[in-house]
Amino acid sequence: MSKQVVILFGQPGAGKGTQAEILADKTGFYHFESSKVIEASFVEFPPEKTFEIEGQTYKIEDEKKRWEAGLLNSPPFVVYLMTEKIKELADMGKSIIFSGSPRTLYEAEREIPLLKELYGAENIRFVMLEISAETTIFRNSNRRICELIRHSILFNKETEQLSECPLDGSKLVRRKKLDDPETIKTRLEIYKEQTFPVSQFIEKEGLPVHKVNGEQTVAEVFADVLKAVESKQ
Repeated sequence: MSKQVVILFGQPGAGKGTQAEILADKTGFYHFESSKVIEASFVEFPPEKTFEIEGQTYKIEDEKKRWEAGLLNSPPFVVYLMTEKIKELADMGKSIIFSGSPRTLYEAEREIPLLKELYGAENIRFVMLEISAETTIFRNSNRRICELIRHSILFNKETEQLSECPLDGSKLVRRKKLDDPETIKTRLEIYKEQTFPVSQFIEKEGLPVHKVNGEQTVAEVFADVLKAVESKQ
């Protein structure tokens, strides 16, 4: 079986991470979380660390401040982190599931050709999870993640009183600043202006966009996502 790439796309709170986790568990694909790659850089490198990319200097401390404010990180900085990881995974022969990347046209214009080169256009699936702005605000403002593995815990009647992760027992926490109501509104505006156009670029690249209703139950969304992944384009 050929190596495959699945790109789960959608606005904040669409369920990209949840669906990617389930899909990764079912397929064995590597769940490539751009947010974790970016966050890891803030831990791995000291605040004063700088990167020289395309003739410009990017400082870890500045990028962390943008992240915490709900702003998109500098595209050249993000692309540098993403492409290095993509090449590493391709060399390992890993199939990949993306949840949250590419976030801008700048990223898409550099990442998609690389993915085509390494995996082949016929092995790339682009799936858009569609939800309303109201759902985005509700899901993100109630979002909690586990302190250890940092995966999201679905918010519902069964989980709203939980204080510990049922998987690893670590404390459930909110993402500081990132999921504040005002920050979420900022992220929504950025999505409309900078991220949504990526789907149009994908179509121009000759890759079909599979649309899935993200407001269904997790199981129903997954069934539709799986159909898209197993489709013949």
